[in-house]
Formats: sequence, C-alpha cells, structure tokens
Amino acid sequence: MPTSLLHTTEAACASDQGHSDFVDRRTKGKSRKVFELSDATLPQRVRSLQVTDENAFPLLRPHITIEEFKHSWGQNTIIARINGSSEIDDRVVIVGAHQDRQNDSTSFWPFDPAPGADDDGSGTVTILESYRSLLASGFVPERPVEFHWYSAEEGGLLGSQAVAQAYAAQGLEVYAMSQFDMTAWVKRGTKEEVGVIVDYVDDGLTKYNMQLVDAYLSIPYVETKCGYACSDHASWSKAGYPSVFSIGNIILTWMNLSHS
Repeated sequence: MPTSLLHTTEAACASDQGHSDFVDRRTKGKSRKVFELSDATLPQRVRSLQVTDENAFPLLRPHITIEEFKHSWGQNTIIARINGSSEIDDRVVIVGAHQDRQNDSTSFWPFDPAPGADDDGSGTVTILESYRSLLASGFVPERPVEFHWYSAEEGGLLGSQAVAQAYAAQGLEVYAMSQFDMTAWVKRGTKEEVGVIVDYVDDGLTKYNMQLVDAYLSIPYVETKCGYACSDHASWSKAGYPSVFSIGNIILTWMNLSHS
C-alpha cells in the first residue's frame, strides 16, 4: 500500500459540518477514552492473539501488512493486507466491518443502550475470523486482499468515506468490496436468514453474493433493502467502486428492534 495513502487524513470530511458535530459530541470524556482503547487494542489483536503471528505460514508473513489509516477523532481505521501473487493484476478485494458503536445519550437513535455486540462487534469478529481462517489455510490470493475495520461508521460512514476517497484519489483499483454489519443477531421465533442488501450496491456483485450463500451456507438468503446508505459499503459505491452488503437478518427486523 502506498505510504502516502496510509498518511492521508480527512481533509475533505473535516470541512463538513456533520464531521465537526461528530467530533464535538463523540470524542469527549469517556467516548474519547473508549476510542483510544479500541485504537490501541485492535491492531494488536489482528497482529497476534492466534491471528497473524500464530496462523500465517512463514512464507506468507512477509506479504502481510497491518496499518492504521489515521483519522482526526481518536480512532483509526485498521487495514490488514495480504499481497497478491499476480504481477499484472493489483485490483484490491476488500472485506469490511466497523469498529464503533453508539450507546450513549448523544446518540441520534432515541434508545439507550444500543447493541454494540451486534452492531458491529459481530461483523468485526466475523471478518477477523475470516482473516484468521485464510491465514491458517495457507491461502495465497491472486489479487491483494484487504480486511478493513472502519472507524466512525455511526457518525455517517466517516472512516470508510475517508478511505474510499483516498483510494480513488490515488487511482487505486478495487475489484470488489464486501461489508459485514450486524451478522449475529436473530430475533427469537424467526427463521435464521442472510439478509442480502439490494440497494446502494453493485447488482452483479450482489448476484454473486447470493450464489456464495447458496454454495457455502446451510441457511437461505433473503433480498432486503436499507432505503439509505446504511453501512460502509455505500462509501465505496459513492466512490465508484463495486460493493455488496450482507446482514444477519431482514432489514425490517433490524430497523424495528436491533437498536432498542
């Protein structure tokens, strides 16, 4: 990954009033301390704790990088990259989730607390386990594969927007981006399903995502919509890259209950 990209900050977002409000409300007192703790802990967990250090084959380790994409509000986006074997195809495959959650009195959701374990602790752990499994299998990708843990999704996709805009500014090509947000919760008495979002996504990639569910999972998918840019995949769509989004249950159940 280009060094200049890793040090890119949120100049474009910083002038936005929404960003300023987020920083003002979200990075004071306890919230600031939580951000800083997460910022220090997640890169450690990705590097060690039976993840990179204990699972990557020795020959693969030199091809893995773990970097922090700097943000101004005290929590950085974490990017783990496995370099590809191809000498001619450097288009990046991105798997993403977000680190942050809302559960204080300044939340725009009129409920307290919010379920940080699912939104989005579940997606964070889902892609961390995917990363670990690939390393343990000796997987060597043809194209580079990146795992992104985004900051400040709840503030308006701020972390992922900054990363996507920086990739676009650098002229980097993204082959596909797949977002995982709230992948664990199933309402009691309902059927377990994979919610495949069909708005603010790439149609072709979404159809492929459905094929993956059919091929590898024992539970079915259901097509569903957010109705708005509801997670970090939308940042990549906005930047002109193909993206797809999977969620743990149908979106109506999530909208009605998961933030209560």
